[in-house]
Amino acid sequence: MLAGIFVVQGVDALNHPDPLVARARRVTDRVGPALGNLHPTLSDARTLVKVNAAVMAGGGALLLTPLRRPAALAVAAALVPTTLAGHAFWEVTDTGERKQNRTRFLSNLGLLGGLLLAATDTQGRPGLRWRTGHLMSDANRSLHREARAAQRRVRAATVGAAIGRGMRRK
Repeated sequence: MLAGIFVVQGVDALNHPDPLVARARRVTDRVGPALGNLHPTLSDARTLVKVNAAVMAGGGALLLTPLRRPAALAVAAALVPTTLAGHAFWEVTDTGERKQNRTRFLSNLGLLGGLLLAATDTQGRPGLRWRTGHLMSDANRSLHREARAAQRRVRAATVGAAIGRGMRRK
């Protein structure tokens, strides 16, 4: 269910990027020069809109596969600039439009939350945090067990040595 909006909106933006370019300039004008250092075409707002759309469409489709966790992270990363560029309600003066943009902004925040949950979902299997905690706990128990066993061996050796010395004196 989460994937649908990203696939549909991504494909639509890929096919018709021009209406989105003006709004995207809010973000692309800031990140474009830095990205242009990586590749000259990445400084162009239209190209960045198309790249973002491809990530949304491709990542949305991959949400339906075993690659859902990295796909969710990619779509989440693409959703942030989309939301900032497309729904900057704090810059809108018209009350109706401001309210509409705020609602869309908050909806995108909800979608972002869903993507972050999808990115961290382990499908009922223990996650990395749980596994690390249990590994540390097991290692700690094992270390204490070995320390107690070493203390018993030292005591036994000490008692054995003391008994051996006592027998030689007689």
